[in-house]
Amino acid sequence: MYRFLLTPRWWGINVFAVLAIPVCLLMGSWQLSRFDARVESHQQHKEQTSAGADARASPLAELLPLTEDTVGRTAKVTGRFDTAHPLLVPGRTVKDEKGFYVLSLLRPDADAPGGKQGKSAKALPVVRGWLPGSADPAKVPPAPKGEIDVTGVLQASEAQNDAAEGATGGLPDGQLGFISAAALVNVVPYGVQDAWLTEQHTDKPLRPVPPVAPAGTGLDMKAFQNLGYTAQWFVFAGFVVFMWFRFFRREAEIARDTALGLLPEPDLAPDGQAELTEDVPEEPDPAPVRDAADDAARNRSPA
Repeated sequence: MYRFLLTPRWWGINVFAVLAIPVCLLMGSWQLSRFDARVESHQQHKEQTSAGADARASPLAELLPLTEDTVGRTAKVTGRFDTAHPLLVPGRTVKDEKGFYVLSLLRPDADAPGGKQGKSAKALPVVRGWLPGSADPAKVPPAPKGEIDVTGVLQASEAQNDAAEGATGGLPDGQLGFISAAALVNVVPYGVQDAWLTEQHTDKPLRPVPPVAPAGTGLDMKAFQNLGYTAQWFVFAGFVVFMWFRFFRREAEIARDTALGLLPEPDLAPDGQAELTEDVPEEPDPAPVRDAADDAARNRSPA
């Protein structure tokens, strides 16, 4: 009754099902592993953020260049603040209160553990803290003078879309829309690291700026998109199994009905497939064409 499984058509269906199901399961498992990796990365950065103030600090040189693994790590560096270029970053919110960042550039000591050898050592942007209200230099305490050890949480450079509303252009001198080496290239006459530090132990009235996880490592829409793709691939695998059993059941029912005589025996096509033929009704014979002269003679009355 299951001889139809040996036909070329069913060979094609079986091969497709055998290949499609593992591929769908493999792709679904891969998307699930991507989601798990994002969850693990989010948890790690969350732990680093919560322990940033008390975590063991590593020399800055060991954490550069910046990667996803080093963002959120606590770094230490020795240098001198550039008191000639104090900067403010307006429109920043901390604990639902709007204010501004206090930003200073630290020129690393080339001989210090966290510094870089050579006179071309790049400066490091350091957010010394946050103050409420509008950006006002009069509110800001001056940066410490002389050589100083700075410890803080390492953060990735910001982009222009990280700037607060209204802080993207036309800012007064001494204000910056976002913290980035690209934004500072025309502000200071020396090179700047493409990263910044947020101090977690600040002097009053400054408040520490909480570190944030880098973009693409949290449970954002992209992470849940991976989870949606996981479900999609598993549904595809189930759909292939469902359709195979549906086709199989249909063919089996046709074969059983044929064996019981409920259906006429199908003719076999040259390739071995069952070819069902439909009875074509015969056309009726055309009516005989009668000659007009014969009709006239038949209707003529005898004289």
